[in-house]
Amino acid sequence: MKRGIHWDLVLLALSLSFFNLHVTANTENDLDDIDFTGETKQDTDLEDSNFVHTRFSLRTQLDPEEDMCYIVPGHVESLHKCNFNVTTKTFLVIHGWTVSGMFESWIPKLVKALYQKEHNANVIVVDWLNRAHQHYSTAAENTKLVGQDIAKFINWLEETVDVPVDSLHLIGYSLGAHVAGFAGSHATSKVGRITGLDPAGPAFEDMHPHGRLSPDDATFVDVLHTFTHGSLGLSIGIKQPVGHIDIYPNGGSFQPGCNLHSALEKIAAYGFFEFAEAAKCEHERSVHLFIDSILHEDKASLAYRCSSKEMFDKGVCLQCHKRRCNTLGYNAKKVRNKRSSRMYLKTRAEMPFRVYHYQMKITFHKDDKDDIKMPSLLVSLYGTEGDAENLIVNIKEKIVSNKTYSFLLVSDVDIGNLLRMKLKWEDQSTWGTLPILKTVYSWLPRNYFFEPGIEVEKIFLKSGETQNKVVLCSENSANLALSEEVTFVKCKHGLKNVTERRSSRKH
Repeated sequence: MKRGIHWDLVLLALSLSFFNLHVTANTENDLDDIDFTGETKQDTDLEDSNFVHTRFSLRTQLDPEEDMCYIVPGHVESLHKCNFNVTTKTFLVIHGWTVSGMFESWIPKLVKALYQKEHNANVIVVDWLNRAHQHYSTAAENTKLVGQDIAKFINWLEETVDVPVDSLHLIGYSLGAHVAGFAGSHATSKVGRITGLDPAGPAFEDMHPHGRLSPDDATFVDVLHTFTHGSLGLSIGIKQPVGHIDIYPNGGSFQPGCNLHSALEKIAAYGFFEFAEAAKCEHERSVHLFIDSILHEDKASLAYRCSSKEMFDKGVCLQCHKRRCNTLGYNAKKVRNKRSSRMYLKTRAEMPFRVYHYQMKITFHKDDKDDIKMPSLLVSLYGTEGDAENLIVNIKEKIVSNKTYSFLLVSDVDIGNLLRMKLKWEDQSTWGTLPILKTVYSWLPRNYFFEPGIEVEKIFLKSGETQNKVVLCSENSANLALSEEVTFVKCKHGLKNVTERRSSRKH
């Protein structure tokens, strides 16, 4: 195990973090001695290889939380009894591993959202709780058997009532994502779409495509990765790309609002449960991002193709030409890439999750050629629809004079068309926050602690969401002084005047 982490620790962390142990079970459907027809199953020495152990509950818009009607493969009358619609879309919602033996609380939320989007659809909850309520390694191995059961169900639908398989959309969470992959690979005809919601990592990372979810399993496979690695080197979700597009919100690791770092600090005081809840939040965020993409379709989040999280954080990947961006979630555009495309975006901590991405390219000038040491940069954007103030840009590298740098700005606010921008340097040193020293600092010359002669005369800003570009010039002085704002507006006379002004000062 990487970094010396014992497998038992991984299983313990997984068992505590995958699911909410306080959801309410449907106690009317005991799985121990009852098969999916509702009749007591007699013990036999030989198991029928054609018998499907997995249950398929067609839930309704009126009661998305209850399993009121099961479709039984081989029994056409069950389709009529459950009011299965052969002329519309069919969704198969597939849960993951469970340590409680119960359905997770997100399932009815997703069912309700799907019906809100597709009123006449069939939303089927795939029940494999009896095989998922095992040790993790056993449940992981059972994904193959469950996938084969679903494939038999799909083949039966196609053969019996001529259901177009390309209208099927399998949505699998955690281990359920790999179940969906196995189902797709064993189905006679290729299913239309598989969505993997943070597919499980342990037992599947670095596996051959035939042993996990892969792009070959459906016409279109889209994947959200929200907890690809955590503390102690633990990986709950799979890190490698496994679809046609693989989207890594917030880098695919720590999600806003889940407070995993804080939870680690509280383990000593509150026990391991604190970590479990935070880790569950990270892992399950994939589900809620997908639900959000349905409920807030007008606020769809865009993801951008990029080679790495580090490059995305520099803002250099906000291009949409040649299918380099795509919509996260339900309305993702179908693509058939030869290789998986890694895509990135930032999100908020709660619904609606969408934020607005901007690339800011800026060149710092200094008369001498020494490296420029700077505190953090605060950027404020003012537009036709709103304002986004005090966006923090943490500069992690030494700035070289006369070199252009790119930064990523993220705002919760849709500012519309940009009208002006303000820059301000802030001192983040400890002494600078003390009241007495702040007073002393106010008496000192404005450039006493900040290197004089630093100028920013133009800034290039690009919106990822609109793809609009604008060049901004300093309104008055281009000199930056600590804690004082410099205003930039759209360049009125192009960039020629900027070069001329700098040249005149040198002479």
